[in-house]
Amino acid sequence: MAALPRELPTLHGRAPLLAEIEARLAGGGGVALHGPPGIGKTALLDAVAEQAAARGERILRLRPARGERTLAYAGVADLVRQVPPDAVAALAPAARNSLAALRQGRPPRTGVPALARRLLLPALLAYSARGAGVLLVLDDVQWLDPESAALIGFAMRRRPGARIRAITAERRPDRGGRGRAARLCPPPVTEIAVPPLTPDDLTAMLEARGLPCRTASRLHRASAGNPFLALALGSTGADGPAWRPPPLPEAARDLARDLLDCLSAEVHATLLMAALATDPTVTLLLRAGREEADRELRLAAAAGVVEVTGEAIRFTPSLIAQVLVEQTAAGERTGAHAALAAAALEPLEALRHRALRAARPDAGVARRLAAAAAQCAARGADRTAAEFYLLAADRSPHQLAAERLDWLVTAARTALTGGAPALAGRAAEAVIAADAPAGHRVRARVVLIDLAGQALGEMGEMFAAALAEAGEDPALLAPVRLRLTWQAMITGEPDRAAVEALRTIAIARRAGDATSEAMALSGLAQIQRMRGEPAWRDSLARALALPASPAPDWLHLGPHYMAARFAMIDDRLDEARAELLALLAVAEHDRIGEARVEVLRSLSEVATRAGRCREALRYAHRAVQAAQEAGLSPGPTWYTAAVAELAGGSLPAAAGFAQRGIRASEQEGDNIYLRRNLHALGQAGLRSGETRAGVAALRRLRDLEAEAGNSDPMIVRWHADLAAGLAALGDHVEAAETLARARKAAEQLGSSPALAGYLDRATAIVHSESGQADSAVELSTAAAHLFEQLRQPVEQGHALLVAGGAERRRRRYAAARLLIGAALAIFMSADARPWAEETERALARTEGSLAPEQGLTSTELRIAAMVRDGASNREIASRLYLSVKTVEATLTRVYRKLGVRSRTQLSSRLQAIEGTLPDPN
Repeated sequence: MAALPRELPTLHGRAPLLAEIEARLAGGGGVALHGPPGIGKTALLDAVAEQAAARGERILRLRPARGERTLAYAGVADLVRQVPPDAVAALAPAARNSLAALRQGRPPRTGVPALARRLLLPALLAYSARGAGVLLVLDDVQWLDPESAALIGFAMRRRPGARIRAITAERRPDRGGRGRAARLCPPPVTEIAVPPLTPDDLTAMLEARGLPCRTASRLHRASAGNPFLALALGSTGADGPAWRPPPLPEAARDLARDLLDCLSAEVHATLLMAALATDPTVTLLLRAGREEADRELRLAAAAGVVEVTGEAIRFTPSLIAQVLVEQTAAGERTGAHAALAAAALEPLEALRHRALRAARPDAGVARRLAAAAAQCAARGADRTAAEFYLLAADRSPHQLAAERLDWLVTAARTALTGGAPALAGRAAEAVIAADAPAGHRVRARVVLIDLAGQALGEMGEMFAAALAEAGEDPALLAPVRLRLTWQAMITGEPDRAAVEALRTIAIARRAGDATSEAMALSGLAQIQRMRGEPAWRDSLARALALPASPAPDWLHLGPHYMAARFAMIDDRLDEARAELLALLAVAEHDRIGEARVEVLRSLSEVATRAGRCREALRYAHRAVQAAQEAGLSPGPTWYTAAVAELAGGSLPAAAGFAQRGIRASEQEGDNIYLRRNLHALGQAGLRSGETRAGVAALRRLRDLEAEAGNSDPMIVRWHADLAAGLAALGDHVEAAETLARARKAAEQLGSSPALAGYLDRATAIVHSESGQADSAVELSTAAAHLFEQLRQPVEQGHALLVAGGAERRRRRYAAARLLIGAALAIFMSADARPWAEETERALARTEGSLAPEQGLTSTELRIAAMVRDGASNREIASRLYLSVKTVEATLTRVYRKLGVRSRTQLSSRLQAIEGTLPDPN
């Protein structure tokens, strides 16, 4: 296998595992890692060794090669060469003679007793461990010669001093017992399987290598999270079209061969049938004549080649199946297809395998395959239909040239709707490469344009060719012009997008294409709304009135989805949620995945505004996963995840999603989600105390909005956040100007009342920062009442938190505590964790330094403060989600610590202390 790249020790996503290893080693003994080649074991060993060396430990390292397994004492010879000279000098003469032989890779003289030979290495290690200790680092121990393994294992069992630790690695432990790597560690031993990287961690690793974000999901599926394999696959064709699989690099082939080489011919034969089957199962392999399939699959699973879950068989990683098929002789493949055809329960599956036995053109076979494809398409099995259409095209003789082109065009579209981009791209490119009629070529180009996803800005040549070939045919022009509308929207050109939308509407009406007309009107409504033109309502109404029926995969571009989005923007949250839930039932049939992802994203955003933070996180992470599985552009789903994390997750996670979303959007020229991710990043910065960074992100967003001509402040609600950040930095003039511009735009558009609440709350922050605390309290409490009426609890809690801060500036601590406590109760009820944590800190600041001075815990302090403010035990229990008994027990402890005996004495005591406290601001 090709050597692992030295850059791999960047250790993306390995921090928790590295911390666990360090914790285990800190207690002495050893850690034994195991995992498939390329999973990152060597990178972890490098990191552990580097940290140990920094602490002054002596590192003794060994990494045998495959060919050294048969060289007796080769490993221990390499090891003893690394011991310090003074350790050798301390040995007895006979031991030094044995050592000299070992250093040359020879066994010691036969006259040396076996026990003496075994005690040599323990003595050297014990001497070397004086001082900071010794860390033994053994990699690839599956290639270590047995004689060296015996000596090292004996030395570890002897455990000559607690300062000797070891970390070892091997590909997999022995079946049914402790692995070889574990037997080379001193006790206690911890065995750890190195897991694959998660999609997010793999994305970070690939981005660090300059690979685009969108490739991450494809590479994660292809590599099964193996970092070496992902880098190898990403090194070839990462920038190519998503539908055109890059050539398999030799390093990846080497890894697959390396995994397969250790398996017997019988296991290979069973795996070949699994690789050739459409949906391989254990029962299918048994029916096909592999009588030992259960045992052979267990051997393959132990080798890390497949995973067997119940009946289902899956190659891990999937490219192993490709390499296995490619390196198998044609005759053996033919025999396997024949056996699978005989074993198939479905006639269509039997037909597929019979067709794959030979590639010779045959008109009868081609027509039977096309008929089978039509049957599959009729029952909604688009992916299978596409495969049959492609097989029919491949088996077509020259007499069926016209039918072949029809089959290829149909294959391209059904593969697209069936979620098989590689098949769709292959069929579409075959049409373009052939001498096909203009209509066929335009339809094929439209499929390739659709495969580009958010990267429509890169499809200029494809659009130009499609327009030229469409000529004046409205039926061909309408789909092309519609996609030009989407391209201009994504790249941030609203004027061009509006022109293209109007063209599409007129052309689609001439062609009688109600679906394209409705989607163009929906796009026009979106453009008009962004530009602040009231005509968006008329455009959306016209779209909803058309008898259009977008397929599930186009649902997110149709009028009903757009109506739901506008309802959310206008804070008609119940209406938006009801419509989106209805659309989700349809979108679940979307095999491309984009419509399902978009509906899930919108449901998450609605839940965030409605204060259902846990639900928002669930929908957001479902959207992220669905986008990864479908290979879609990650920028939009990372934005939604950032918004959900801001409300109910964590601020660092929100910032991470937003930063990745910015990079992904920049790479794909998606200006819409570049701006939205900048908003999320700006919010994360402001709320985590990185005010300047947050303001910088929001200023960049402001400038991009100005360039795009967007004027509706309800769509991306950044104005209030920027004003709050500017006020915190002391730039009150620019903050006031920002709010004034937003108010003017809102008046012209007649925006919903919620925007007034956002702007009033931001104005309160500006006033509070500039010393106008009275008006700040008035504005923020009014905003809180408004958000309460709109049933947006997170926004209501934020407004109460602002009001509490303003009251604290007025030194009205009781009022401040009341408002901030109310905000905390709202945030806790909404599962708004980051907001609750921020509010608890504000409450602690308001309550001064009583806790450290009087020995009160934060909970005790909070209960004491609420007693001082007149709350009953039952009211306290309700606000803090505690039982009354817990409140009573806590109060007893507070009385004891403060030396009081009653609620009256407690209130007097706290008020006396509070009177001496300075203003925390």
